[in-house]
Amino acid sequence: MLEQMMQRYDIKSDEDYYNALREILQEVALAGLNRGGFFQKAAFYGGTALRIFYKLDRYSEDLDFSLLSPQDDFKLEPYFQAIKDEFEALGVDIQINTKTKSIDSEIESAFLKSGTNIHILSLKAPIKMKKQIKIKFEVDTNPPLGFDTQEKLLLQPFSFYVKCFDEKDLYAGKMHALLFRNWKTRVKGRDWYDFEWYVKNNFAINLDHLTIRARQSGDLTEEESFTEEVFLEFLIKKIDTLDIEMAKVDIKRFIQDDRVLDIWSKDYFKQLAQRVTFLQ
Repeated sequence: MLEQMMQRYDIKSDEDYYNALREILQEVALAGLNRGGFFQKAAFYGGTALRIFYKLDRYSEDLDFSLLSPQDDFKLEPYFQAIKDEFEALGVDIQINTKTKSIDSEIESAFLKSGTNIHILSLKAPIKMKKQIKIKFEVDTNPPLGFDTQEKLLLQPFSFYVKCFDEKDLYAGKMHALLFRNWKTRVKGRDWYDFEWYVKNNFAINLDHLTIRARQSGDLTEEESFTEEVFLEFLIKKIDTLDIEMAKVDIKRFIQDDRVLDIWSKDYFKQLAQRVTFLQ
């Protein structure tokens, strides 16, 4: 099955192979969560959801989920065995460890790590993998609400449905991250790549959900809301502070052809901003 799943990818480098195998393991993990009943309580969102179900043309690292309603005592551990069973059925050895919280947080995290052998030989891989695959799970246990979901079909390792945020609310979540996520000296070029992708594909953003997110994070007061004008004002200010070269460095390892980044500039992103489509 793993070898069959690898046939979908055009492997030209070590990075291609690592990204493809990690994505396959992400899909197997989703299958385990499905069997464990996880999607009765939670929905999939973030960059990996965009990649797997909405055809975003870049790879993504983590599995991000939101509970459908707040639950302070939610734990990921009850779903670990279902995930392990799915990997064992494919002959893959994994470990799952809960991340110990150093501060009080509404994000429940765990790490899935492939065993040291990951059965590379059984995959007949053209390239020997040089590093262990590690996938982080995060679940928002006190989610900003006001989002809609869709049941999205995945055909491998078997046919099953995953409850996902729909496009307009994924877009709102991405723009909340782009506008307000604090990376100190780092620049999340992946956020800017995804913003470009949303605009190119004419998706409409749900400003109501963005407002709920920004209020919960303290970036808007309860009296403030995102209108089209307010959104564009925030976005232009963010573009003005963007380090384009650092953004390119971040995204390059997730795409196969970095020549698509040659056009990136502050002026380019400002022109994209004027082409944003809003949910009516």
